[in-house]
Amino acid sequence: MSSLRRLLWGLFAFIIIVVIGTIGYEVIEGWSLLDSVYMTITTITTVGFTEVHPLSDAGRIFSIFLIIGGVGGALYILTTIMGYLLEGQFGITMGRRRMKTKIAKLKKHFILCGYGRVGQEIALTFSEEGVPFVIISNDEEHVAKAEKEGYLAIFGDATSDDALKEAGIKQARGLVAAVGSDTDNTFITLSAREARPDLFIEARSSSPESEGKLRRAGADRVISPHTIGGRRMAMLALRPAVVDFIDTVTYGPGRELQLENVDVAGGSSLIGKTMEQARSQVDITVLAMRKKSGELIANPPGEEIIEDGDRLIVIGTKQRLSALEKIFEGRKK
Repeated sequence: MSSLRRLLWGLFAFIIIVVIGTIGYEVIEGWSLLDSVYMTITTITTVGFTEVHPLSDAGRIFSIFLIIGGVGGALYILTTIMGYLLEGQFGITMGRRRMKTKIAKLKKHFILCGYGRVGQEIALTFSEEGVPFVIISNDEEHVAKAEKEGYLAIFGDATSDDALKEAGIKQARGLVAAVGSDTDNTFITLSAREARPDLFIEARSSSPESEGKLRRAGADRVISPHTIGGRRMAMLALRPAVVDFIDTVTYGPGRELQLENVDVAGGSSLIGKTMEQARSQVDITVLAMRKKSGELIANPPGEEIIEDGDRLIVIGTKQRLSALEKIFEGRKK
């Protein structure tokens, strides 16, 4: 049991003892409410004041039992308070309250479920990219570690609707289910999809058998760390220069070039133009285009028409991409 819960139980027990003592003196001695409360408090705190009225034999017997129970309860509360303060629970509680306030203000953020080895790498990438996110974990050590790194974190079960709601799923941009259990990832995906039918959901899969279940549960993307790791090692052996280039433009610190996907939204000046016209207008390299229908066109030809809802995969400097965001997205909020 946590120190805070022990403290609450101790306070509850203390209140019950005061109530019992007050009622006892009222019934046994016939005293007023104020006299009964006063006598109860002075008795259980052992301050040693004289009785407000002479006690009968029954009243003295009742006082003996009240002292035994009351003094024990008072000592329990005192030691619990000291432990609560010494363990830093008060500071932790206040810190988490401030964190909840920050989380409540998040918009267009990612919810990261799980903070194991995979989750930590995801969090590090989000942090380097300047993407707002919040972590949900049912491991207190992981939550403490995330908080130490300066991340927003919630201690809770990511499969529960309450935890997802606390993480701001209604305002979130996407969710990444990266806990170690495929079963938990499936339940997380189901809960998230039910709460937000339009939410982008990416889920981790530890076995090929789970990929289909995760997709049926509502995951937009299913990732197997083992499969990706194996493919990467093979590509690094076969085409090391290509892998180095991709790492440089994707993960390299201080990189000048950056890969990005940009949605063409309503109001964009690019809608209705050919790819050749768009390239000359934005002065940026378009590597591929995913049509609204789902078709992926690599190195799209100059005569390809850009339509509302298309997604462009582009490469350029971060400053250039930021400057062109309004051109790509138009009036989209």
